[in-house]
Amino acid sequence: MTMNYIEGGVCAAKGFTASGIHAGVKTKNTGKQDVALIFADRDCAAAAVYTKNTVKAAPLLVTQRHLESGRARAIIANSGNANVRTPNAEANAVRMCRAAAAALGIDETDMIVASTGVIGQNLRVEVIEAAAPALAAALSPGGSPDAAAAIMTTDTVPKVCAAEFTVGGVTARLGGIAKGSGMIHPNMGTMLCFITTDCAISPEMIKKALLEATRVSFNRISVDGDTSTNDMCAVLASGAAGNAEITEPGADYDAFCEALTAVCVELAVKMAADGEGAKHLIACTVSGAASEEQAETLAKAVISSTLFKAAIFGADANWGRALCAMGYSGADFKLDATDIAFRSAAGAVAVCRDGLEVEFDEASAKKILTERDIEVLIDIHGGDAQCTCWGCDITYDYIRINGDYRT
Repeated sequence: MTMNYIEGGVCAAKGFTASGIHAGVKTKNTGKQDVALIFADRDCAAAAVYTKNTVKAAPLLVTQRHLESGRARAIIANSGNANVRTPNAEANAVRMCRAAAAALGIDETDMIVASTGVIGQNLRVEVIEAAAPALAAALSPGGSPDAAAAIMTTDTVPKVCAAEFTVGGVTARLGGIAKGSGMIHPNMGTMLCFITTDCAISPEMIKKALLEATRVSFNRISVDGDTSTNDMCAVLASGAAGNAEITEPGADYDAFCEALTAVCVELAVKMAADGEGAKHLIACTVSGAASEEQAETLAKAVISSTLFKAAIFGADANWGRALCAMGYSGADFKLDATDIAFRSAAGAVAVCRDGLEVEFDEASAKKILTERDIEVLIDIHGGDAQCTCWGCDITYDYIRINGDYRT
């Protein structure tokens, strides 16, 4: 299926409005939105996936309880404070839900709640409560950009994507917003990502689709090797497109999965490209693998390697660091059958063949690695499977951003 990308973000699908305002969570950036709201005009099938970090933020715990029914109608999220490991964290998450629900005229258990920002500092939930009526009043079909801005922390650009697809003979839409720039090494979905669709699909099938989509998108990116306490990817499905509800595997489910995965991959790549201080997006493709799992393990090891990321920052064709990362990845591969090449808009250069260096022009390689988007192409000549993972370089600015993030 050819994906038709459209505008609109989380408001691209029928029945959804969004808003984002400054409530006062961010005290140093008073001109920036810091609370977002996404609202459906009807009951939705809903699902979410969460961080596998054992230190989980309170909003995740509250959301997990609310989604036991597989239904929801709204999402409230704040930036500027993670609301994790403080005495009132869970009570604050509940208060956020209660305030938003009251402003929307729905039950508080129909709320998904999320937070992002500094860990271990008390959330000034009273400012969110006070802002809830204004947040609800600001809801509009054009509110996706404001919601996307309101969940940003160190992000330099908002992450937005939407697509149109055909399911059951009707046109359906699916769109999302996400935030993520640092503390990204996901093991579920990643950071915060909120997706809406007007496709009719059951809670059981939407959860199944979300797990698969996050596996091949968000779980294949890394910025700095840190898995956050607050990672969440949530999806709401209104059914307003009018298709027959998807309740089992088949052609309609496949079409939905394809659209969901396409949007998740777009958002994931945008996160990797916007890594804190990053100058380069790195896409590592391992081909010739015996299985997709083997290829993924090897590719993710390469894009996660601090030494390799530093080499890309310096435009240094240090392919040995990629090979080293593959060696400690835990995946078996034939070293003497491994080829490595670098490619960008400036051209391509082979740097390793059969596990050994090949002669290449250093000046040409440096020119290739100076481009913004860098591809690392690895062929291990052991099968037909392949996988691409995405990361970014590590720069001096990463240390500057994180050296005093809390203070």
